[in-house]
Order: sequence, then C-alpha cells, then structure tokens
Amino acid sequence: MEKSMLWYRASVGAMVVAGSLLAAPAMAQTTEPTAAESDMVGEIVVTGIRKSLNDSMTVKRTASGVVDAISAEDIGKFPDANLAESLQRISGVSIDRSNNEGNGVTVRGFGPGFNLVTLNGRQMPNSTSLISEGIGRSFNFRDLASESVSAVEVYKTGRADLTSGGLGATINVRSPRPLDRPGFRAVASAKAQYDSSTEKGAKVTPEVAGLLSTTFADDRFGILVNGSYSERNSRKDRAGTQGWVRNRGDRNNPALNLSAIDASKNPTKAFWTPWTVDLDTWDSNRKRINGQVVLQAEPVNGLTLTADYTMSRYKEKTDMHRMSFWFDAPDAGKADANGTLVDVTTLTDELNFWSWKFLNDTSNDSFGGNIKWDASDRLSFELDAHSSTSHSNPDTKNGQAAEVLADLRNPAGSIDYIRGTFSGKLPTAAFDDTTIPGSGYDFSNIVSDLYQVRGYEVKNRINQVQLSGHWKSDGALKAINFGGSFTDYKVDTLTLSTFRFVNVPLKGLAYGYEPRGNALSSFPGASQLFSQIPIYSATQFVDLVKANNQYALDPPAMDGVGEKTWSGYVSFDIATDFNDMPVKINAGLRYERTDVQSYSIANGIVALNYRHPQELQVIRDTTPTSQTLKGGYTEFLPNVDFRMDVTDKLVARAAYSKTIARSSLSAMFPKTSFLNSRPGGPFIVSQGNPNLLPYTSNNIDFSAEYYYKPSSYVSVGVFKKWVSNFIGATSLNKPVLDKNGNPLRDPSVNPRPGCPDLSATPNPACLSQASDPIITWQVNTVGNLKSASVQGLEATLQHTFGETGFGVILNGTLVDGNLKLDPYDFSQVLALTGLSNSYNIVGFYEKNGLQARLAYNWRDKFLLGLGAEPTNVAAYGQLDASASYDINNSMTVFAEGLNLTNANTRRYGRFKEQVLDAEQFGARYAVGVRMKF
Repeated sequence: MEKSMLWYRASVGAMVVAGSLLAAPAMAQTTEPTAAESDMVGEIVVTGIRKSLNDSMTVKRTASGVVDAISAEDIGKFPDANLAESLQRISGVSIDRSNNEGNGVTVRGFGPGFNLVTLNGRQMPNSTSLISEGIGRSFNFRDLASESVSAVEVYKTGRADLTSGGLGATINVRSPRPLDRPGFRAVASAKAQYDSSTEKGAKVTPEVAGLLSTTFADDRFGILVNGSYSERNSRKDRAGTQGWVRNRGDRNNPALNLSAIDASKNPTKAFWTPWTVDLDTWDSNRKRINGQVVLQAEPVNGLTLTADYTMSRYKEKTDMHRMSFWFDAPDAGKADANGTLVDVTTLTDELNFWSWKFLNDTSNDSFGGNIKWDASDRLSFELDAHSSTSHSNPDTKNGQAAEVLADLRNPAGSIDYIRGTFSGKLPTAAFDDTTIPGSGYDFSNIVSDLYQVRGYEVKNRINQVQLSGHWKSDGALKAINFGGSFTDYKVDTLTLSTFRFVNVPLKGLAYGYEPRGNALSSFPGASQLFSQIPIYSATQFVDLVKANNQYALDPPAMDGVGEKTWSGYVSFDIATDFNDMPVKINAGLRYERTDVQSYSIANGIVALNYRHPQELQVIRDTTPTSQTLKGGYTEFLPNVDFRMDVTDKLVARAAYSKTIARSSLSAMFPKTSFLNSRPGGPFIVSQGNPNLLPYTSNNIDFSAEYYYKPSSYVSVGVFKKWVSNFIGATSLNKPVLDKNGNPLRDPSVNPRPGCPDLSATPNPACLSQASDPIITWQVNTVGNLKSASVQGLEATLQHTFGETGFGVILNGTLVDGNLKLDPYDFSQVLALTGLSNSYNIVGFYEKNGLQARLAYNWRDKFLLGLGAEPTNVAAYGQLDASASYDINNSMTVFAEGLNLTNANTRRYGRFKEQVLDAEQFGARYAVGVRMKF
C-alpha cells in the first residue's frame, strides 16, 4: 500500500510539474496567436518529416483515449525500413529483435503475445517453422514491407469498437487505398544494402519496391497495386551456453568449492552448473516478397466498395556451426557468492562439433471485402469481411524439415579435462588434448555422435466478419456507435521431433574449419573461447546416416486449437462544456463469447528404449490416437474515455478500460511432450491446458498534452493495469502412463545384457519391462494462477526550432510491477516479463530538399521468460541514421545506417554471470534512389 501511494504521489507530482512547465509559455505570451498557430494542421502545408509528424500529432490530439501513431511522409514512404523499428520511437513501445531486426513489439511492459496487431482493422494470422520461436499469436513485423504501409496506430487504451486481444495495446497497420488520394500516383525505389557482418554470400543485396495508384471515371473507381522484394545476407557471432542447471553435481565432492556462497541470501547453498560452453557462427539469407492489390468503387454518392488482396512470402535459410562441449556434471568447480559455478572443470570428456540448418518458410495471404454505406445524413454502416491464412514450412509432409542438426565428437574420454569460466560478459574455455595424436580438432580424432530432425508446419486461418453502424446528431449526444462481429480462428500444427545417437563412419563427409580468434570483438575484453569452428553440412551427415541404415524418423504429432468468438458492442460520443472548456466523452461496452476446442493426435506410447548411455528413446506404436478438449468463456469489456480541452493548446485526458489477451496456442494443446528422458534423469514432460482463461486487465490512464506551436508538443501520462488470470508454470511429480494406462519404467537401471543398443530396430531386452523401476516425472503445465499490477509513466517532447529546419523528439517510459523475479525463490512460478524502462532521442533536419535523421533507442534490462530457469535480457541501445536529398520533384536519393556503434545483445540466467547468449551483428548500410510520378 505504501509503495502504491508513493508511486501515485510521484506520478501526480510529475503531472503537476509538467502542467506548470507547459502553462508557463502561455502565461508569458502577450500577443495574439498567429493564424498558423491557431490552425496548425488545417492551413500549414508541409511535406516530408514534418508532414509525417503533423499527421501523427493530429491522430494523437483528436483521438478518444490514448493513441499514438506514425504516418508515412508520402505515399509508399514509411519513415523506417522496418515497422517495428519505427514503433520503438513511440513512448511506451519497445521491440524484440531477431538477427538484429525488429520483429515483435512490447507495449508498456507487455510483450508481443499480449498485443493484438490488425491490418486495416482485421485480425491477422501468424505462423512459424522453428522450435525456438514456439507457436504463438504475436504478429511478426518482419513479414510486412514498410513500403505498403501508410500509417500505424497504437491504441494504448481499450475501446468497445476495437477487436479484443490487445491487453498491452491494439496496433492497427493501415495500408493505402486509391480513393483516399484520388488521381494518378506512382512510386518506385531501389536500394542497395550493405551488411558489414556478412561472411557467406554477397555483402551487398537488393531491395526494390513499387506502387501504382490511379482513379478514373470522375474518381469513382480506383486501383492500387504495390509490391516489394528484399534480400539480405548476414552473420551473427554468438557465445554462450545451453542453459544452467541448479544443483547438478555432487556437493560433497571436495573439488567443488562452495565456500563463497552467501548463505544469508542463499540459505540452501544452491549452485548452478552450465550445460555447455558454445561459440557459434550463424550465416543467414533472408528473402521477402510483399504484394497488394486494392480495387475501389463509389458507384453512387455515399456507397464505397472495396476489394483487396494482400500477400507476403518470407523465407530465411541459416547455416549455424558451433564449437562446444558439455558439462554433464562438474568434477571440480568454484562458486561465487550467489552460487554460480564461475569456474567449472570436467575430466576425461570430449569436444562437440555441431552443424545446424534452419529453414523458416512462411506464406501469408489475405482476401478482403468492405462496403461503406451512408444510409442518410445521420446514419451510416460498414460491413467488412476477410479470409486470411498464414502457412509455415508447407513442405513438411514431403520431408522438408525446418531444422536439421548434427553433432560430431571426440572419442569418449579422449580429452583429459575441459574447463569453462564465467566471471565476465563472455565465457572462456580451455581443454587439454595432449594425450591424443595431433589435437582434438583433427578430423582423424572425430567420430559421429547424433542427429536431430525437428520443426513445425503451422497453418493459421482467420475468417472474420464485422458489421458496424454510426448514428450522429447535433445535440450533446454526438453519436451512437454499434456493431458486432464473428471471428473463426483456427490453428493446425504438425510437429517433427526426432533425436538419435548414431555410430557411422565419416568417410566422404566434407569437413573443414574456420579460424575464429576474437570473434566477438564488440564485447569489451572479449576472450578467445575456441580457435576454430567446424564447417560441415548437417544434411550431408544425415545422408551418411541414411546410407548406413541408421536413420529413423519419429511419427509427427498433430495439434490444433479452434476459437469461435461472437461479439457485439455499443458506444456513445458525448460533447459538452465544463466552465467554458470543451469536453468529449466516449463510453462503450463490448460483449464477447469465445468457444475453444483443442486437440492433439499422436501415436500411442509403448515403452522406453535404453538406446544410448545418454538416451532413453520414447517408443510409439503405429496407431495415432486423438485427444480433444473443450472450453470457453464470456467477457464484458467496458471503456470510458474523457477528454477536456483546457485551452486551445492544452488537452487533459482520463480513461478507464478493460482489455483481454488470449493465452498462447501451444499452452492449450492437451498432448504430453517429452522434454528430457536421459538415463539418471532429469525426467521432464510438459502438458497443455485447453481450459485456460484469457488474461484480463482493468486499466486507468491520466495524461496531459500541450500543443504549443506547429509540429511541437509535450505530453505526460501515467497508467496502471490490474491484470488477472496471469498464466504461470506449475509442475507435479508423478508417473507418465503408456497407451495401456501403465506407468513408464526405466530400463537403464540394472540394464540387461546387450544394453544400451544403438540398433535402428529396438532391442527387446532394452525396452521397459515390468521388473524395471517406475519413473517419477516432473510434469510441467500451466494454469491461471495469480493477479498482478503494472504502473508506469510516459513523457514525450516533440519540438521544431522555428524555420531552421531542425527538430528533436525525446520520449521515455518508466514502468514497474508488483511481481518481480526473486532469484533465490526456487518455488516462484510467476513473474512479470518484458517490464523495462526505455527512452528515445531523435534529432532531425529538413530544409531545401535535404532530410536527415539521427535516432538512438535504449531499453533497460528485463525478464524475458520464466521457465525451469529464468532468462533475462541485458540493457541495449542502438544508434541509427538516415539522410535523403530531393534532386527534383520526382527523384530522391537516400542513405541509411543501422546499428552504427555495433551494439551487441546479451541474455543471461538467474544472475548476470550465467551467460546464455552474447551476440554480435555488425552495422548495416544502404543507399538508394526513389522516383515518384
């Protein structure tokens, strides 16, 4: 309570101070405002950056509730090459990056899964191929080229007429329509991109885009066509581990020094051991194609018909090569004060030589139609419908896997010792291979180890119909808005997951090394982990496995979720005066009913096979079995938005809304997934929960905005969210049953003669039998566990310096919550993820045809996820720049630079010493030309 009051007083204090500062210039003013100042968006004709800023400012100023926007400077010309990179310039918005490109957004501390992205008001599907990305709802902005976007609107407060699902925000991407800007318009651009990180493929790659829009028959008919193609080659250097395990090792081992652990914070003297030490290179080729066709007609006044098709094709291929070794359990080690083994040694072990091939192949298609009809001067209707599909890795059934992995190793025990240290930002590694001829790197000292084939095929389909009406009047009740919608949301997934240890000759395998040295030079004090990285093809190794008759592919599993949502809403727009100050109120209520059905289809479990000293293989029969569960929920979502024009420049707002976000898709699959079944443990499975309720949040906002001159304003706002039904992880210790209802047993305890056995056909002696001990599994699942609260403060300054051409944008966000990670609480199942402070500094210049922009974005550290062990992300800042020059009215040349300071990213576990990923990407540059007609 005391903390909440302190936060409240600080927030109110900040608003009072801001209001005083904002009012000061007005109080000092002794002359009447100029005509331009009185009507800054109606009469001033501006272009370029200032036009974009004015359009965005107009959206913010005139909106009901708290809305921010980014508008294109001109048709087909969005401010950034990536939509997510643009959105991070808005206060309260941070982004997630993949390969140093923005792909998802976090709003007010709520990550991509908590925000709904719509295209022209339509809910859009999403899909992925990669196990690491999971199966979620969050839209990936990398799929959509910015050239096809006219504006992006971020609704931070809920409204009855908005499609539900955005607990953090609803983000609406708007694409251009021909009748919005009648006449003939054509734009073409070509860009050459240079990626300084590239080691494989061309460093310079193309990006081209074109847009054609025209109207005819007295501007009653129009057509718009746009398309784009971009390609990028890149490299990522990474060092890290595959996670940290608590209390893995013998604490009674005298060579394990735990004396430094601070028992006042860590009373059980828990300690953490890394799974691995890794050094990677990731070489990627990304291709993206976007296209859109829009047909519009206004055959009679007041009736507008629109038909549109939008498509995207995204394909990214990555070859990853890794030098690594595994600490199965430490033979020696030293812990720091928090319990992290910062110095770990394993005796008589081997090095690991990995190759990995990724394929992320996604196709998105959307067909839509829209009818707008002005039935009278006061009554209008709009009917909108679309059918949209996102399909990832569509050739999975034909054997195309999203991920193919291979591992080679030294003969068991051939390396005398392996040591890793973890006291800095990067790990270090050392090993002793003096007892084998040559070195551990020599191909003659390498044998086969394992292969994996895995990945998703996902088909996500959304059919949606929305009907809305608008009645307006001249009284205090300005308008009544009403409508309803039906959304049929369906996701079907096919999951491949095969893991096999093998023993095959490596004759014929094309094999080499790449010297690495200090590969991660952007990290201060970067250390050499391994001097070389293995280079070979994972798919060629799998071909060798096939040629030696040791290849097998586990039957795929199928899972799906279907949601049908019926909704209806009504809202009222009221306009009145209070002490001669105009007041506008929007009050509404949305009703929603959602029916959920989830299913899983997998072959029945027969037994466990003791196949390898590190593998207990799950054996299934040939008969798929289906499991189906149903659920559902009903929600009432009210909102009230209050806006007062205190002066002609000062706007005050207050808002209340209730919003929801639906649970992740994979969390609702009813199947049992085997995560770890190694001899001796751990034994871990996961199970979904289709009866999960949506997250619900009650939100309040207070803000003040001062529009003190053209293209300039200051805003300060505070918000608080009370979130219920937070989904957290839970676990139970219990047996897992086979298809006959019997508990699975462990054949690796007191193994029978001939076991383990690597034979492709399981050895009956190595299968679970009634005499083997029953395994107690850690069964991980999820449930609606707790409530939480989040509060924050946002501030923005946008200022242009008269007619000098210079301007600046400054914004920042402070955000805090009541459920934080306690690194010493090992029973904690829920903590708020994504919460972090952030700020942006943007300076720009625009005059005489020259435009220039320098932008720095910073995000503080935050908790990314809380699983068996947490994942934290270190603070990150990036500097970008762009410039353009209008040679004439038709031609513009431009240049861009991204990540100019070669910023790096770092993720870590429970403590900052527990490095998970340290990644370096390099800077990217581009030059290009843009033509318009």
